[in-house]
Amino acid sequence: MPTLNLYTNVPVDSVVASDILRDATKALSKIIGKPESYVMIVMNQGVPMAFSGSEAPAAYGEVISIGGLGPDVNGKLSSTLADILQTKLSIDASRFYIKFYDSPRPFFGFNGSTF
Repeated sequence: MPTLNLYTNVPVDSVVASDILRDATKALSKIIGKPESYVMIVMNQGVPMAFSGSEAPAAYGEVISIGGLGPDVNGKLSSTLADILQTKLSIDASRFYIKFYDSPRPFFGFNGSTF
C-alpha cells in the first residue's frame, strides 16, 4: 500500500504523466520492497506553488507506507524520485521536498476495512 502524493507547479501532458506514474510505481515497489499491485501514485500538476520565493518549477511529495520506510530507504526514494522529476519535468532536486510517513496498519483503509 505504498502511496505517493505528488504535487508540482509544472503543467504535465498525459504522455509525460503516464511515464512518471509508471516510473514512480516501479521505484516505490522496488525500493520499499512491496508488489507493484499495492502501489498508488497520485499526481497533481499545475498546482500554484512557490519555493524559496520563486514560482520556477518545483515539487512536493509525500510517501505513506505501512512499514518498509527508514533512513536508507527514504534516501534512495528521495534520490530516485528527484531523478524522475529532473528527467521528466526539469525540476531541479534542490526544488523538491518529500515527506515520509510510516503508517500503523489501523490508520490505512482499503476495501472497506483497515489493514
